[in-house]
Amino acid sequence: MDYTIKIGGEAGQGLQTIGYILTKILVRDGHHIFANQDYESRIRGGHNFFQLRFSDRQVFSPSESVDIIVALDKASIREHRKELTSEGMVLYDSKSIGERYEAPLFLDVPMQELAVKMGGSKVMMNTVAVGAVLGMLDYEFSLLEDIIRTTFKKKGSEMIEGNLRAGRAGYDYAKRGCQKCNFVISSKERTKKMLISGNEALALGAISAGCKFISAYPMTPSTGIITYLAAKADEFGLVAEQAEDEIAAINMALGASFAGVRAMTATSGGGFCLMTEGVSLAGMTETPLVIVLAQRPGPATGLPTRTEQGELFFALYAGHGEFPRAIFAPGTAEEAFYIIQKAFNLAEKYQTVVFVMSDQHLADSYWSVEGLDFKRIEVKRALLRDDEVGDDYKRHKITDTGVSPRAIPGQSGRTVVVTDSDEHDEEGHIIEDALTRRAMVEKRMRKLRGIASEISMPSVYGSKEPEILLIGWGSTYGAIRETVEVLNERGTKASMLHFNEIWPFPHSIAETIKSADRTFTVENNYTAQLRRLIRMETGIDCSGSITRYDGRPFTSAEILRRIEDADS
Repeated sequence: MDYTIKIGGEAGQGLQTIGYILTKILVRDGHHIFANQDYESRIRGGHNFFQLRFSDRQVFSPSESVDIIVALDKASIREHRKELTSEGMVLYDSKSIGERYEAPLFLDVPMQELAVKMGGSKVMMNTVAVGAVLGMLDYEFSLLEDIIRTTFKKKGSEMIEGNLRAGRAGYDYAKRGCQKCNFVISSKERTKKMLISGNEALALGAISAGCKFISAYPMTPSTGIITYLAAKADEFGLVAEQAEDEIAAINMALGASFAGVRAMTATSGGGFCLMTEGVSLAGMTETPLVIVLAQRPGPATGLPTRTEQGELFFALYAGHGEFPRAIFAPGTAEEAFYIIQKAFNLAEKYQTVVFVMSDQHLADSYWSVEGLDFKRIEVKRALLRDDEVGDDYKRHKITDTGVSPRAIPGQSGRTVVVTDSDEHDEEGHIIEDALTRRAMVEKRMRKLRGIASEISMPSVYGSKEPEILLIGWGSTYGAIRETVEVLNERGTKASMLHFNEIWPFPHSIAETIKSADRTFTVENNYTAQLRRLIRMETGIDCSGSITRYDGRPFTSAEILRRIEDADS
């Protein structure tokens, strides 16, 4: 069983509400879920959709074929009708969109009329739509009833009963009227799962890692991180500060970190441009900082609400001068939850900047997970105890590891911590001489050895003796994994090599790359940045690159077509 539902319409029509409620119902009933969103950068109008895929097995990426289209406007029918499977159906309201379709694949449900008649308001049209979809699937209405009672609990019994009537009306109408509907929901035993988006996972992971301060300026697709943390601020004793701009945001985070709390900032490419001087300041002052860089298409404003992976080299080389850093790139929401905790631990241990690379596809998509293992969480602080701070304390003391002892200003009521953005000596005072400059550069760069020793190897999935090896990073994980599964089912030995920790680069993967007959990087950028990085670090060039840069995510079907094209 593997079905996809696409809800299409204009911004402001409530399609996200319909999609999210359906997703919650299916997750609560134990299905595996992947849901993604495609939306324009406008408050009202335009064409947007929410796509939900549910299955009795794990799913990681969107499907190109659709089983049910919920069309809230004509554009949804015009643009997506060709995506329907042979048994697919279009649910629509002819009066609302002003056009009637006679083909048997269309189910005309008077959603707005039922909302007013049974619920008392056309606002409840969304509830009618959810009920209608459940009726088409011959699903249990009680699951929607539970969601309605929970969602509208604080709004009183009248609101609850109105939505229940509206949902039931849509459910009964569709169940009676959809004679062609032949969807079969798997009856095998299912377990309840957790529903979480990429942004929610990053924010929740930050809380679990002990983050106490975030400063950011809102910028799609990173905004959801600070809004989530702001909502949890009182509960978890953290500060979420909306800065006046990105320059202020990174400097606030640096100040908070210098004062001893775990701090982060989150932005997208345009905002990160303004932060790069602050990145260098963190490098010189050796101040721990986690930066979530949520990518979207550029240059300039680009496509503000679409996805891309065009900033790998930007993160790698951002900031003037040379100093160590680490770059992570989770592929799923579950990975995002755990990897940002590692980012905080590494940033603090090595007193450096750690980037967590996200993008719109990862940030706004939803996954079902069996649960998050909080036993895996290990918050490792790296601050001096009061009894370890002596009168001869030196903030930038030269050590074999490059990591200096870190105290907090005013610790024990007397500790003085000195640092500077100019080159400085061990005590933190400005210097000009060549010998000290050389010693401090070498001290800072020695940290790279330690950071590199803690970088995990890329995940490998599929055949141990691959004819085809697909290599990716970040949010391409799901589409690549499902491509590998299809290739192996077809008899082609295939595997994937997926980077979620990219820098310092794990050189030991060279033999894995050499083991395959053909290798392709799969990336959401034009210049195949990962392929270039692999060549720079190992001298190995891949057989080819599968790139996409139109602002949309990969599907496994597209990757398969691109491999076939390479064969022809």
